Amino acid sequence: MDAPVIRVVVVDDHALHRDGTRQILDAYPDLQVVGDANSGEVALAVINQLRPDVVLMDIRLPGMNGIEVTRRLTRDLPGVRVLMVSAYDEDEYVRGALEAGAAGYMSKTAPGKELVQAVRAVAGGTSVLQSGLTARLLISSRQPEHGAADLSERELAVLRLLAAGLHNREIAGQLTISSRTVDRHCDNIYAKLGVGSRTEAVVRAISTKLLSVGDGER
Repeated sequence: MDAPVIRVVVVDDHALHRDGTRQILDAYPDLQVVGDANSGEVALAVINQLRPDVVLMDIRLPGMNGIEVTRRLTRDLPGVRVLMVSAYDEDEYVRGALEAGAAGYMSKTAPGKELVQAVRAVAGGTSVLQSGLTARLLISSRQPEHGAADLSERELAVLRLLAAGLHNREIAGQLTISSRTVDRHCDNIYAKLGVGSRTEAVVRAISTKLLSVGDGER
């Protein structure tokens, strides 16, 4: 049975990058670029119309920047997953993107195969940070701890599997519980750690020593 096609919108103010990304993704039968946009305002209109599975979002855009666009999308269209793809990897941008609800952050210099893998992962519910960014975020983290000691043993088990990149249904299978129960545990974990996404949860858990860096590797 063929895998469902992942519908993608590319948002970037450089036509060359939009065209290059389209060529990379359209070479794979399970990926399809269904639209693009060269500004934040145009992106919102296109995404609202097309309702793609994944949006590849640049940060620096004419008018509304990519972080603000992402914040609006995750508020208004929570089913659309945003993967930030930027030439800039300063910590403030990465943190801003994650806090706005982005499911991941990749550099424009990443190889095409890594981008393809990231799009598939994000579409499947996994959060993605390009290698090296997680460690830097941990080093620069100055966030206060949010109820770290309050995580239950089951919540810690779910958190470890989140760090390993498992989808919620895979976690359910590993722990022999329902997907709905996993969803509830994730909500509790996010609330207790004071975060809004699985990527932020893993970064916060490592920074507060709930997890070690190796817990995020499969």
